[in-house]
Amino acid sequence: MSSSAAQAISSQPNFVILYVADPEASVSFYTRLLAVEPVEVSPTFALFVLESGLKLGLWQVTSIAPAAQLTGGGTELAIPLSSREQVDALCMRWWDQGVRILQQPTSMDFGYTFTAADPDDHRLRVFVMEM
Repeated sequence: MSSSAAQAISSQPNFVILYVADPEASVSFYTRLLAVEPVEVSPTFALFVLESGLKLGLWQVTSIAPAAQLTGGGTELAIPLSSREQVDALCMRWWDQGVRILQQPTSMDFGYTFTAADPDDHRLRVFVMEM
């Protein structure tokens, strides 16, 4: 490939795929959490298109090729909010829905945040920037 052809390729990520053990359980979890239905569902894969334009895929770990060595917990899906009150309210809502909260709302170097986990231990960080 020539360097001019490579320069014309846009490489802006807009699609995150999480490896999951049970796609049906993960679809149920994220449908409740995100308050949006998936646009595509198969026995091994589901796709959500979020209001922001981000695409979130859930792929059954046993169907991935090449096979993945690491699943869940190695990254965070970050969800920015506008205020501490929103962070607290969302944490409480998720708690009431039975979402596993790993870190209660707290102040950190970058802002006010809490961390939750999905059924496959993927981390979900909700935050408001306060720098």
